[in-house]
Amino acid sequence: MSGHSKWNNIKRKKEATDAVKAKIFTKIGREMAVVVKEGGPDPNNNAKLRDLIAKAKSNNVPNENIERLIKKAAGGEDKNDYLEMVYEGYGPNGVAVIVECLSDNKNRTAADIRHYFDKFGGNLGTSGCVSYLFTKKGVVILEHDGELDEDTVMEDAMELGGDDMTFDEQSVEIVCAPEALSGLRDGLTEKGYLVASAEEAQIPSTYVTLTDEDHLKKMGLLLEHLEDNDDVQNVWHNWDMPDEE
Repeated sequence: MSGHSKWNNIKRKKEATDAVKAKIFTKIGREMAVVVKEGGPDPNNNAKLRDLIAKAKSNNVPNENIERLIKKAAGGEDKNDYLEMVYEGYGPNGVAVIVECLSDNKNRTAADIRHYFDKFGGNLGTSGCVSYLFTKKGVVILEHDGELDEDTVMEDAMELGGDDMTFDEQSVEIVCAPEALSGLRDGLTEKGYLVASAEEAQIPSTYVTLTDEDHLKKMGLLLEHLEDNDDVQNVWHNWDMPDEE
């Protein structure tokens, strides 16, 4: 879920190894523990939980796993109190990075995040040092294999609260205000579209291109280590990542 190459990230998730899938389940489980404690276990009365269930399904989390996670959180079996923390800093050559975490040990998480930035040519900054470069938006990704009509999708999306759309051969990316995300996702699903992902995202206003081989390697390793950490929920950046073959 990093950067602006959303569809590439979704494809990588679908092709992920079992180990990566297990980490995704762990991260979603933490989010569920928080939103169930905040708003209760009924998705009909807890919009955040409803959105999270949709996110879990888009990441191929089995229904029985989702139900088990909700019951665990509702029954108080998860004794951990997760703190929401956001770290901001710079990767190689000034790439802006935002790291969103849920942790039961603030000191451990802070030390880990700082270590990654230091090790891979970046530096951790203070709150607000890069967030001004990003705007929080809702992003809905639709799957298609060339069968969708661009004008029809645009009309349907705008009717349901979409603000902007990018249409290519494999996917459609629709951007909306964060508060319009649930309605847009549900409305498009009701109209028969295949929603691959619907999440809030930090969209950068400008992008940084890396050409130095050392910078490219270190930026890739920084993102890899951040996303591999169980405490890290999301990583957003403004690296104009090269297209994957």
